[in-house]
Amino acid sequence: MVILKHNTSKKLPHLVIIGGGFGGLTLAKSLKRAPIKITLVDRQNHHLFQPLLYQVASAVLSPGDIAVPIRWVLRKQSNTKVLLAEVNGIDTANKQIKIFNQTLTYDKLVLATGVRNDYFGNKEWPKYAPGLKSVDDALELRHRILMAYEQAEWTTNPEEQRKNLTFVVVGGGATGVEMAGALSEIARQTLLKDFRNINSSDAKVILIEGSNKLLNGFREPIPEEARNQLESIGVEVITNKQVTKIDENGVVYGEKRINASTVFWAAGVRASFLVNELDTPKDWMGRIIVEPDCSIPNHPEVFVIGDLANHQHAKEEKDPPPNNPLPGVAQTAIQMGNHVAKCINADLAGRMRPRFIYKNLGNMATVGRSKAVADIFGIRFAGMLAWFIWLFVHLMSIVGFRNRLIVLIQWFWSYLSLQRGARL
Repeated sequence: MVILKHNTSKKLPHLVIIGGGFGGLTLAKSLKRAPIKITLVDRQNHHLFQPLLYQVASAVLSPGDIAVPIRWVLRKQSNTKVLLAEVNGIDTANKQIKIFNQTLTYDKLVLATGVRNDYFGNKEWPKYAPGLKSVDDALELRHRILMAYEQAEWTTNPEEQRKNLTFVVVGGGATGVEMAGALSEIARQTLLKDFRNINSSDAKVILIEGSNKLLNGFREPIPEEARNQLESIGVEVITNKQVTKIDENGVVYGEKRINASTVFWAAGVRASFLVNELDTPKDWMGRIIVEPDCSIPNHPEVFVIGDLANHQHAKEEKDPPPNNPLPGVAQTAIQMGNHVAKCINADLAGRMRPRFIYKNLGNMATVGRSKAVADIFGIRFAGMLAWFIWLFVHLMSIVGFRNRLIVLIQWFWSYLSLQRGARL
């Protein structure tokens, strides 16, 4: 077995970061001047702005608009190298990770691999209802959406036509709400004059949520406002219903079947498979229960951040713990990445590590053109103002000036023309 080590004359501590998402990339950039060697390992060569993946799926943006090469982001950071590889083992006893038939030694390790779609044990569902976690997922969903209209244009069978023009979104979180709104806009604006045998506005978009409201992470009245906005643009919202079957003909909930050619999954996530390599407490979603500083029990040199971490510690030791884990959103991962950088700098300086304190900067979701909901610093509002704030925050969060400029141009064109520039 080959053991990979940094080739360096100085005996600097070696930090390995697994995952180049919001948390991992933020951590690496925060340590650009630290006296430490960093290796960032990811199975993709790009950092992906996941909150806008649904816009790739709905043909507003192209994959390159929301993805940027990790090597390019870190090109000026001399203490960091990037490895394109998939980690398939972690040996905490010997401080090594396994990559194919090689091992990489570390002094500190950070897991930031995020979560995957969870179909609750229904192994057949993924091929009928893709989720949205990668560029490949988004392109597959876009293909299914556009081909559904093409097939409806061809068929002369009314039943088959209705099936092709029925789109079901399973899950009423932010991704599900945003995707349902985008599907409705495609039908009622983008494709309205493109076909001759069908009227695209006849398309039916149905959003099914298992709980009694949409956007469970938002406070009232935001969930009800989101529902009202979706229904105002033609989305049928069904709550308090669990999907019990998904097949090539659509979905079943309760005793009712919906015939649909396109089904999108946004109903559940689970920790990445890599957590199975760590013998440490986990929650029901497989997320690792971390210490107040985001390390794992009995291994202070190993940190877990982002969606993969279940952090339920109070801000101060005297305070009661929060009732729920921190939300699995970009701001959580970014704050954890910055915090772990502070912990590593504290270790290098021989100081005590700080506790991680999460600052909720607010929650937002877009429902459609000029429609959004927001809960920012305790102020809840909806409509055009929320939509403009959503646009600004997401635009400024995209990595790279080029991507920001392209996305801004695409959004401006889509708003003026009601068209989508990536309908391939």
